[in-house]
Amino acid sequence: MLKINKQDALNYHSQEPAGKLEVVPTKPMSTQLDLALAYSPGVAEPCKEIAANPDDVYKYTAKGNLVAVITNGTAVLGLGNIGPAASKPVMEGKGVLFKKFAGLDCFDIEIDATDPDEFIRIVKSLEPTFGGINLEDIKAPECFRIETELRDKMNIPLMHDDQHGTAIISSAALLNALEVVAKRIDQIKMVVSGAGAAAISCLRLYVALGLNKENVVVFDKDGIINEARTDLDPLQMQFATTRNITTLAEAMEGADVFLGLSAAKVLPAGLLLHMADSPIVFALANPEPEISYELATSTRGDLIMATGRSDHPNQVNNVLGFPYIFRGAMDVRATEINEAMKLAAVHALAQLSKEAVPEIVNKAYGDNTLAFGPTYLIPKPLDPRLITTISPAVARAAMESGVARLPISDWAAYEDQLRARMGVNQKLMNRITSAAKANPKRVVFAEADNYKILKAAQILRDEGIAIPILLGPQETIETIARANSLDLEGCQIINILKQDEKRAEYAAILYEKRQRRGMTLYEGRRLMRERNYFAAMMVETGEADACITGLTKDYGKSIIPSLQVIGTEEGVRRVASMYIIQHKKGPYFFADTTVNINPTAEEMVEIIGLTARAVRFFDTEPRMAVISYSNFGSNAGPLPEKTRRATELAKARFPNLLIDGEMQANVALSPQLLQDHYGFSPLAEKGANTLIFPNVESGNIAYKVLQEIGGAEVIGPVLMGMRKPVHILQLGASVREIVNMASIAVVDAQQEGSLAL
Repeated sequence: MLKINKQDALNYHSQEPAGKLEVVPTKPMSTQLDLALAYSPGVAEPCKEIAANPDDVYKYTAKGNLVAVITNGTAVLGLGNIGPAASKPVMEGKGVLFKKFAGLDCFDIEIDATDPDEFIRIVKSLEPTFGGINLEDIKAPECFRIETELRDKMNIPLMHDDQHGTAIISSAALLNALEVVAKRIDQIKMVVSGAGAAAISCLRLYVALGLNKENVVVFDKDGIINEARTDLDPLQMQFATTRNITTLAEAMEGADVFLGLSAAKVLPAGLLLHMADSPIVFALANPEPEISYELATSTRGDLIMATGRSDHPNQVNNVLGFPYIFRGAMDVRATEINEAMKLAAVHALAQLSKEAVPEIVNKAYGDNTLAFGPTYLIPKPLDPRLITTISPAVARAAMESGVARLPISDWAAYEDQLRARMGVNQKLMNRITSAAKANPKRVVFAEADNYKILKAAQILRDEGIAIPILLGPQETIETIARANSLDLEGCQIINILKQDEKRAEYAAILYEKRQRRGMTLYEGRRLMRERNYFAAMMVETGEADACITGLTKDYGKSIIPSLQVIGTEEGVRRVASMYIIQHKKGPYFFADTTVNINPTAEEMVEIIGLTARAVRFFDTEPRMAVISYSNFGSNAGPLPEKTRRATELAKARFPNLLIDGEMQANVALSPQLLQDHYGFSPLAEKGANTLIFPNVESGNIAYKVLQEIGGAEVIGPVLMGMRKPVHILQLGASVREIVNMASIAVVDAQQEGSLAL
């Protein structure tokens, strides 16, 4: 289980700007005219249009893409009634998920009101502002009444996710689990631990899917819910049993399904032995389930299990539902989120699980065995098909049930809009990190007497991304760790100056490799006192799987040891480097940005080949443009001629590669400019996502400008063409950048040379 350091969490939230959300203008604000249009006097015109036609609020404002996450903080997951102010970090987090997974903007609103009538009045008054309302962390039984009355009073999509999110995701998992074990939902016997908002909503949705209420037994902290109870809400009492049962052990006799939405360790393992054949156990308490996955599956070999945790199969995670449900509901301007829409989401999720898992998902989770069955009942959260599966299903159900005010007619175009809005490619590093976690490799850090490296090593170890090996004086490393409250337990620390035998062994290998390149044994022994050489030799001899260096030395000095010790892969005459530019429009790839100072046209072709392969490594098909200050011969000079020649040679060598040039960068990136002026170009339809620069100056300047003032996250440089995984950091790279590069190095190592970068 991932360990969260308290100070790390506090630092994450408090670093400037504080919190996790910000407001960003969507229109230009650089001139007096811009300001006059945005505010006075220009703003009066859309105001008058909306006054005349209220629906125009969707045309002239952000309402149609704006969700409110609203709470009073009375039932925050795992924390209880902590109040509205203390719940704000959670609500901001929910807003981040809306944006990340569905492209929906979000304001979080924490209301200081525990009286349901007051809460309802306040939320109802916000209807003019928002396109949708996500209620969150409101305690039962008040949450039932609040949601019911607000749905009746309001004409925008509204859902209490604590109730319905878990219900929708677990319903899909239940349908598929029952299919796997060949049981019918109307015949199963179910035992439920918990009677809060989530549990009752799950049961109500299961009943809508065919569950027989007579076959359900529910327990809460005070015991079984039966007709003798007088302390419960009517919604809870609708699941009161008339059976002569008083204990959980009696209820579990012959039960087909156990649903837990209560507390840790309330289900003794022995009771599983009394369940029916092929039992289904959904232990969804978080962070610790009602029974651990390991204990349950070792007790019953025929058991199918789901939890709320990400470190076991079948995670019931609300993020599989709420972003996409609101996306679909708001895109058709639904007046509510009704049962038909929830059921549509259930069936869409269940069906998606039965479809062939794309390679992009297999890579993300490092598992090529993902397929519908006992350990894959519902899709994975990083599956890019979720938005184009669930949102259209919800939108269709809204239209068919008569609550849509803006029906969709072109569904193919709608799916394209969803992909563009979502920016699916922004998940690139998530997929790489998840793939790394599936099979962590040993990564040696040559500059481990540095806080950034040590902090990155702790993160890599805690998250299970890599197995760090730290080179440097142990006392120095431990002093840095203590001073910064770093936990390096499990990280191997090697002081190479105390490794006389190993250095001698490595020096002999280096001498044998380089003796006809002017290397003497004495020089080899001297070089093995340098950590970059020692680290490279660890990778070369198989004592480490990948190497990361370059944080404190310039690129050229950092790369030479690896070139001398490890060398390039077979058939590659020169290495090259590539940066990944993470932008809201998707990832872009820049090469060469650090290695080849002024390559010839022929050398550029080598760079093009390496870059195309590397881009595909990141699950993206390259659309390559060779960059110059000229567009297709519009200017003469050595540089345009070189890039023109490189393009011609690349087209001949790689006939299936989508590449064109020479062209200016803005033209390459703008389909509109290409279509207007250079419609003959094969890049005219979508523009380029990969730029090949004519020299290192232009590429280096371009990525650094984007990094500093362009608002893009830059990942790299990714070193391409080495025989084994070595990656050289930017001088002064951040901890996040080090973690990213180490994740890439691990996945690079997993390929065992077949896709060596």
